[in-house]
Amino acid sequence: MTFPRYPRYKDSGVEWLGEVPAHWEVKRLRYVAQLNPSKSEIRSLPAETPVSFIPMESVGDDGSLVLDQTRALQDVIDGYTYVREGDVAVAKITPCFENGKAAIMRGLTNGVGLGTTELTVLRPRGPVTTSTYLFRVVTSEPFRWLGESHMYGAGGQKRVPDDFLREFAIAWPPRDEQDEIAAFLDHETGKIDALIEEQRRLIELLKEKRLAVISHAVTKGLDPNVPMKDSGVEWLGEVPAHWRVGKIKWHFFTTSGGTPSSSRYEEYFGGDIPWLRSLDLNDGVIAEYKVSVTEKALIETSCRVVPKGSVLIAMYGGDGTIGKNGLLGFDAAINQALCAFLPSKKHLASYLHRYLQFYRPYWMVGAESSRKDPNIGQDRIGDSFCLLPPVEEQGEIASYLHRVLADLDRLETDVVELIGALEERRSALISAAVTGKIDVRGWLAGLETQEPELAMAAEEPAGYSAQGGAA
Repeated sequence: MTFPRYPRYKDSGVEWLGEVPAHWEVKRLRYVAQLNPSKSEIRSLPAETPVSFIPMESVGDDGSLVLDQTRALQDVIDGYTYVREGDVAVAKITPCFENGKAAIMRGLTNGVGLGTTELTVLRPRGPVTTSTYLFRVVTSEPFRWLGESHMYGAGGQKRVPDDFLREFAIAWPPRDEQDEIAAFLDHETGKIDALIEEQRRLIELLKEKRLAVISHAVTKGLDPNVPMKDSGVEWLGEVPAHWRVGKIKWHFFTTSGGTPSSSRYEEYFGGDIPWLRSLDLNDGVIAEYKVSVTEKALIETSCRVVPKGSVLIAMYGGDGTIGKNGLLGFDAAINQALCAFLPSKKHLASYLHRYLQFYRPYWMVGAESSRKDPNIGQDRIGDSFCLLPPVEEQGEIASYLHRVLADLDRLETDVVELIGALEERRSALISAAVTGKIDVRGWLAGLETQEPELAMAAEEPAGYSAQGGAA
């Protein structure tokens, strides 16, 4: 999509900004917005006045704001950040700042909100600026990467200093032009967001398709005409008549491992023996590891080695981890959070790997734990049902699934790349508009002709160009 440039430009005097439209003023943010306004104006309100309460999770990285909590003013007036209707709140802590967490405060209870101290509040100054335009400036890519370079603190406690916001210099258009730019961006980013949402829904459909393909192959087989029998398991229904049905413990040998004491780190860790944990599982072939242990650790602790070709499954970690598995590509020791299905001539690891992927949603049913996250044990795994076709048929099913799932994986990769391109396009458009690199005045007049062009966004390279300028 191509937009015209402004007729005349001038040097902004700001290195990263370069040239800006000749009629725009270069100003520091403190001249167009008040930073962290005082609470003095609400101290006269009745103590029991209901106000919106805004934790960080209520502020989205897409400009959304969830207002589902209220508090009495007296309970939150001290120790929380104050906002009122029309303010712009920006996250200042990593990684929320880099992710673009910010929102215009709209719909506050009694027009007042108190929230996390990890928000910086910007209040537009009178007729100089608007909330919608200010929001676009502080969520633009240049603002985020410059702010990131000014962060202070260590690790997950890095923050953008208030002085960065106060002194941030940008070219500021006249008020009516701000309104037009903001309306343009709302319209255009809305269309891009709709395309992104469509692609995300497609990813979910591909995931559902993947599970359905695995489920049918490992419970019904590949031959649609094969005689069937009742499995004896209500939720499994009918299965091929020649398949074995039974509990996992009747057909497989399983084991687990342990974790050497960290108090003897130098003796037990850093050896030549790979040591795997739940986070090493990838639902595919495990070909690498991050931690290793010594021979001494094997001798003196419950840590033990399982052979290449074992299938590992996570027993701990809650809904996001339980049932995750991996096909071991080398001999390795494992910790107590993993259960290993040892290799056997009676089954193929490649088939078992897929069957366990199918069974994963059922691991959470009846999962027991005395800890915050539920877990399953080897007894629970052993009592679970499995379906075992003849070994030759296991190989056919595994090969079929490898081919079909590879195609689905390629489709998902393409969709993820498209989403990335659309997000890049969105960021480029916002940056170009708020820095004056494109002229969107009068955009409403050409609205109808622009619609079809954006509809083909998926076919265009990311980025926005201006006539006479670089893309």
